[in-house]
Amino acid sequence: MNEKPIVIYTDHEINRTLCYNFAKGSNSLMCHVNNFKDFDKSIATYGYSRGTGEVIKKVKNFIYMDHGYFRQSKRKFAGDKVQIIDLDGYFRIVKNNFWHDGSGTKPSDRFNKLSIDIKDIKKKGDYIILSEPVLEATNFYNLHNWKENTIKKIKKYSDRKIILHNRTSEVKLDDLLKNAWAFVSDHSSAGLKAMLEGIPAYFTNPTLSNIGSIENIEKHEINYNVFNNLAYGQWTLKEIESGEAWENLL
Repeated sequence: MNEKPIVIYTDHEINRTLCYNFAKGSNSLMCHVNNFKDFDKSIATYGYSRGTGEVIKKVKNFIYMDHGYFRQSKRKFAGDKVQIIDLDGYFRIVKNNFWHDGSGTKPSDRFNKLSIDIKDIKKKGDYIILSEPVLEATNFYNLHNWKENTIKKIKKYSDRKIILHNRTSEVKLDDLLKNAWAFVSDHSSAGLKAMLEGIPAYFTNPTLSNIGSIENIEKHEINYNVFNNLAYGQWTLKEIESGEAWENLL
């Protein structure tokens, strides 16, 4: 994608803020989602709600923005609802996908800048955490029957106990991670949190399965180079506004 995208924004405050700063940094035109009709054009937008997801599915090329992999903006969860407290964290920016696959040979400078402690891989664990997607993600990514299908797949490669977890679970993820062998989800960023805690994460999403695939769940390995590569796929609001994020997408 060499052409500058049309930045598609909505009435949602976070979407408008991210889109405005991206348009400024890339010197691109903006268009409200309700007025966009030229699907031959490349676009950029934040999130897949309020019509942006439908536009993404119709265009050939898109740049997608969402919460980052590490040091995300502070959020408050209440059931399936998410409240953004501020926008001082990192946001991932991806071309023609919703996530990076973690591949590459990026240096460690951007990850080291985050000052995140990486724990040694745990040698033991009593169970596998299965993280269920929220309803909105289930509908958008067509993950119906995901839980049942994923449990069947896990049981092909492991006989360990499986514990389900989602945003409404009474037991906190931090507490579950203490004695977990592995973390499994389709695309949850909590998988990266698990890896930082020394617990391998495995994904059913075709892109993220490059980071960890269920077939390898008993090998119990973590590719630490993934952290460096993903750190080069996320940016602060200031870096987006300055054009640094855009320059690294070209």
